Amino acid sequence: MAEKVLVTGGGGYIGSHCVVELIEAGYQPIVVDNFSNAVRGEGNVPESIRRIEKLLKTSIEFHELDLLDRPGLEKLFKKHSFSAVIHFAGLKAVGESVEKPLLYYKVNLTAFMNLLEVMQAHRVRNLVFSSSATVYGDPQRLPIDEQHPVGGCTNPYGKTKYFIEEMVKDHCKAEKDWNAVLLRYFNPIGAHCSGQIGEDPQGIPNNLLPYVAQVAVGRRECLSVYGNDYDTIDGTGVRDYIHVVDLAKGHIAALKKLKEDCGCKVYNLGTGKGYSVLEMVKAMEKASGKEIPYKIAPRRGGDVASCYADPRVAEKELGWKAQFDLERMCEDLWRWQSMNPTGFSNGTC
Repeated sequence: MAEKVLVTGGGGYIGSHCVVELIEAGYQPIVVDNFSNAVRGEGNVPESIRRIEKLLKTSIEFHELDLLDRPGLEKLFKKHSFSAVIHFAGLKAVGESVEKPLLYYKVNLTAFMNLLEVMQAHRVRNLVFSSSATVYGDPQRLPIDEQHPVGGCTNPYGKTKYFIEEMVKDHCKAEKDWNAVLLRYFNPIGAHCSGQIGEDPQGIPNNLLPYVAQVAVGRRECLSVYGNDYDTIDGTGVRDYIHVVDLAKGHIAALKKLKEDCGCKVYNLGTGKGYSVLEMVKAMEKASGKEIPYKIAPRRGGDVASCYADPRVAEKELGWKAQFDLERMCEDLWRWQSMNPTGFSNGTC
């Protein structure tokens, strides 16, 4: 019988791609989401999950649930015996977190504490946590390895990821039978090769590539490039972009690591190569065959100049390595955006 894995925030961008990989790896994902970053489809199921069911010719159990709803969470854990939890759910916009820090602390931290306590009560002791390279703050050295200092976060979003990591480390230290893998993502982009699921931000995109893709498809007029006076190759911010499918496969590798009674482990998931904003614009112009107009705008609060990974520990200990290059990332992103010009709400399936 397939192992049941609870996927929180499984209707969102990264979560939905992870659901695909879980099913293809033989797991049974049970998905919860509160629709804060997911589009509601037929039958009050996320459109992403509905499309995965059709794509993989399967059915996926879904529950509309906010992790702040402690009784609802208890009910779910009484119904199912989970072998592990993959925790994606949370607010995730850097800029918004600077403007609304209390909201981010309330939602991200309280929800996670609920989850951890309910897991403990029901003896579910295996966790994969969706962390972020933002925990490193302004990099002291590049590339960033897992030994780089953490906690000097430049925004409240990053601080919530850091605080959750600390909670998990402390809990695993106190409870020796717990195992956790903390995955520090760099910048996921791209989409499933089918073009059926991808990133569909609600409102104005907070991340670069969805915005660039929406400009290319004609949904937005112009890209704002926030700052061109950083100490980088062309003055614009440099980031490590990783294909979302590579990222999702990293979670399958993490689940396997939990089987080794690994305690608490931390891994970077990135490619090890940084690209500037303007390099990404050129790559998307090539993939789409469209000119992407842009204008220079002031820097955003909380942004850093350069951030890219040293992913060698994940390769050594998880047997994981990013496979897709920048061209493929942009091609898959453009396929998704061109097939779904207004996102899940009015695409093809």
